Amino acid sequence: MESTKLKRPKHKGSPKLFENPILEKLTHTHIAAPLIIFFGTAAALIYYGIFEKGFRTPQILAWFLGGLFFFTFVEYLAHRYLYHIPATTPRRQKISYTMHGVHHDYPKDKSRLAMPPVLSLIVASILFIIYRAILGDYVFGFLAGFLVGYAAYLGVHYSVHAFKVPNNFLKTLWHHHSIHHYREPDRAFGVSSPLWDHIFRTMPRKNPASSRTAVGKSIDD
Repeated sequence: MESTKLKRPKHKGSPKLFENPILEKLTHTHIAAPLIIFFGTAAALIYYGIFEKGFRTPQILAWFLGGLFFFTFVEYLAHRYLYHIPATTPRRQKISYTMHGVHHDYPKDKSRLAMPPVLSLIVASILFIIYRAILGDYVFGFLAGFLVGYAAYLGVHYSVHAFKVPNNFLKTLWHHHSIHHYREPDRAFGVSSPLWDHIFRTMPRKNPASSRTAVGKSIDD
């Protein structure tokens, strides 16, 4: 059984995940914190790559765009296979719910729309070590793009859940993610872009079965 099975979400409140007050506090994050951290870190990486490692701007830009594009792929895989792991045991169910299921139950809980900065920094540090071993000094451009991609994803995800659907081209992202939450949790995994949903054929069904009919019309409801 998947922890994020389709059910009516709660649009008010913030559930308690840990008895330990420190761990519980760490699960709540103001969106400004990770955005400042990761945009700032990306800027520092680019600065170091150009002024300390001697890369030319076009080189850094090329690797930056590569990292940005690669992030969209990682975002899709993480959302589809990590966040939505089958909760086949009580332990798995707890991990799955804590990691992502709680977000499906409380999609408007603004304090849980981003991974805690401490955990994000640990992951970013591990990625730096891995990418540095593979790419060498090109890591400064590549990881900068990857982190900007992550920060942009956070910004989009927060906006989709916190603000009304805009009357412009961005409304596609609102509708796409709304379908994932309210109609088809096994589809529409892309948040910052539906690109990989197109490639891997997980775009929303045109005529969903009656069993998948929305329990809420949209994120704005």
